[in-house]
Order: sequence, then C-alpha cells, then structure tokens
Amino acid sequence: MTHLFKTNTGRLRILGFLEGVSLLILIFIAVPLKYIFDNPSLTKMMGPVHGALFLLFIFNALSVGVEQNWKFKTTTSKVLLACIIPFGTFYIDHKILRNIKTEEQ
Repeated sequence: MTHLFKTNTGRLRILGFLEGVSLLILIFIAVPLKYIFDNPSLTKMMGPVHGALFLLFIFNALSVGVEQNWKFKTTTSKVLLACIIPFGTFYIDHKILRNIKTEEQ
C-alpha cells in the first residue's frame, strides 16, 4: 500500500478510492438521511469533504494524463467522467489505472 504514495498514478488511485467512497456515502446514506429523516448533519459534514476530494481527483487526473501522454478523448475523458458516476472510480481503477506502468514499479 505504501508504494502507491510514491507515484502520481498511485496517488490518483488512492484519491479515486476516497472520492468514490465519499460519493457513495453522500448518495446512499447522507441524502436519504437529509430528505427522509430530516437530518442534514451528514450532508453538511460530507459535502465539503467530497468536494475537496473531487477537485483533488480532477487536478491529479489531468496531471497524470499529461505525465502519461494520455489522449484526452479516449483515456482522460473516461477518467474524468468516472468521478461523477457512482462506482465509476472503482471501475476506472480496475480497467485503466492499475495497468499503468511507472518508473517506480
């Protein structure tokens, strides 16, 4: 696990996991609590956390895309689109990010 912190791609994979989990918490736990049980406390807490992780994921995805010479229309756009779809970051990690070879590996 610590080897993921050494490369930009590894950090993107970690951010993707965290961003995906925060999106799932918002969609499947916090929003129902807010609208069904009239309790907005979890959305107030998770909203800014998810927003920060979302922005970090976007910036790091663009950085890795430039570093890896990804074609924007094929790879970068898929990675960027994945962060707004539930379970998308997990799919992109499995299909694209885990297969990227870096100098550290």
